[in-house]
Amino acid sequence: MATYLIGDVQGCDAPLARLLSRVDFSPSRDTLHLLGDLVNRGPDSAGVLRRLMGYGASAVCLLGNHDLSLLAVAHGYRAPHRNDTLDALLDAPDRDAMLDWLRHRPMAAEAGRWLLLHGGALPQWDRAKTLALAAEVEAVLRGPHLRDFLSTMYGNEPARWDDSLTGAARLRVIVNALTRLRFCAADGTMELKASGGRDAAPPGFMPWFDVPGRRTEGVPIAFGHWSQLGYLRRPDLLSLDTGCVWGGCLSAVCLESGELVQVECEQAQAPGD
Repeated sequence: MATYLIGDVQGCDAPLARLLSRVDFSPSRDTLHLLGDLVNRGPDSAGVLRRLMGYGASAVCLLGNHDLSLLAVAHGYRAPHRNDTLDALLDAPDRDAMLDWLRHRPMAAEAGRWLLLHGGALPQWDRAKTLALAAEVEAVLRGPHLRDFLSTMYGNEPARWDDSLTGAARLRVIVNALTRLRFCAADGTMELKASGGRDAAPPGFMPWFDVPGRRTEGVPIAFGHWSQLGYLRRPDLLSLDTGCVWGGCLSAVCLESGELVQVECEQAQAPGD
């Protein structure tokens, strides 16, 4: 019985199959925790979703920014990006089943003592608050007001969390932090345009996990999203987006043994998010 954390797959079903073969994954015995961005930019997003759906409760899959983008495109609230590779999924006969499954996935989760995220957590949020705020978005995604939510989901403002936020502004800050966050200021102001590695922070900003005194300090957190950061491992931090879709590796870590398992990926695009 093993528990595996897996970084961003982004529609690369063949590498995912190789990775699961390498670890001898059995859905009757083991559990997968995928850290978001299941789809897009890779060649077979539908194959990824069908595979994970078939594993039932043995695959716990977070929503990433690309997964939310798929929902927005499918419902007509976002135009496809020129580098998107979602047409086959959107034209598939089982499209509705895949989209319905996707909107019922969590925005954050736990595996043992680990807090699992796609993007990051703002410095004002502790573990319990992060999970509670994720649940607010999950309730809207799964409820009757999905279209209203998708129509107002995008935007970089407000840039900072405030407990008094309500409505679309509140949900937008939560989504941006949980799925897009890389850099923020000490007061929690998010910088959502910058990319690059850990040293690419604009003046006054830093990686979200380096903010002094953040309320999740000491909480073990695993996350994806940041391919240009790559694999980073500390006692309380695990970054697992190793750029599979950009020609890098697809990575898994076994929580019980600590073993890192990686497979090379043939998909290659220019680096992005």
